Amino acid sequence: MQDRINRQVRLKCRPMGIPEAEHFEIVEVPVPNLDNGQILVRNIYLSVEPAMRGWVSAAANYLEAVPLGAVMRAFAVGRIKESRHPEFRVGEFVTGMFGWQDYAAVDAKEIQRKITDTDLPISTSLGILGLNGLTAYFGLLEVGQPKGGETVVVSTAAGAVGSCVGQIAKIKGCRTVGIAGGPQKVRLCLDEFRYDAAIDYKAGDLDSALAAACPDGVDIYFDNTAGAISDAVLKQLRVSARVVICGTASIASWEPIPRGPRVERHLLVKRARMQGFLILDYAPRYSEALQALSQWVRTGLMRYREDILEGIEQAPGSIAGLYRGENLGKRLIRIVPERS
Repeated sequence: MQDRINRQVRLKCRPMGIPEAEHFEIVEVPVPNLDNGQILVRNIYLSVEPAMRGWVSAAANYLEAVPLGAVMRAFAVGRIKESRHPEFRVGEFVTGMFGWQDYAAVDAKEIQRKITDTDLPISTSLGILGLNGLTAYFGLLEVGQPKGGETVVVSTAAGAVGSCVGQIAKIKGCRTVGIAGGPQKVRLCLDEFRYDAAIDYKAGDLDSALAAACPDGVDIYFDNTAGAISDAVLKQLRVSARVVICGTASIASWEPIPRGPRVERHLLVKRARMQGFLILDYAPRYSEALQALSQWVRTGLMRYREDILEGIEQAPGSIAGLYRGENLGKRLIRIVPERS
């Protein structure tokens, strides 16, 4: 195997807020040897998620914090280079939580799925046909429960999750309003992801813009941000509205808990429901969602964008860039050509 070197991006020190490049280090170690039942995966694409901020935080989270000195937790897709398991063959493409590294020696239970759809790029397994698409699918359909004709508002509407939410809502017959940062992302919402309306939250007077875009109010709000954007949307909720809590990207730190407008009066007067969810809770139903999502992609009902960085050296600073809004589409890191 080429050089038998495995480059790993490890967590060097724990950030207080958004992780920056300085919080990681790249080290070189030998490619791991396999035990019986294990598979060696040569990663091709590494995923970058907003959730990574929580994964490296010392504050309580839904997963244990990535230990200092450990390989950064991350979804990846790659090709099997060696196998000591009868159900996995050399050359097959697989996805899983393989980490920010060149090679991963994993047990079979750590492989999320084999990539068998040869007509679609393998990179989609980390975006629209991966964590992001699954999050949009179950968050909107199971928690939001959309009905035809309802108005669905989505924050970070041009992002990897938000763009999927808006398109699924359109497929279900809803009117969609996206909130994004800057004219370029607003145009992407309208032209690429076919929102009925899109608002630039950086342009000022978000309250007036929302009232104009949602004259009959908001039935479902898919919240990826929390903070000031969500405060504005809550004012527009209709009776029996549903608020889907997916992310809190606008809050730099939850210690101390930030102060802001209270939600209770909105929920009481409008008899609305606010509910959070974790995509991990829906793991037994992933195949159902992937079947629907892949069909929508093939038929053109769903579109996607990818923001691909080249080289594992890009990984340490990639999360901070995500929070600065540098990406247009799902952020990925390609560390080797697909056919290497």
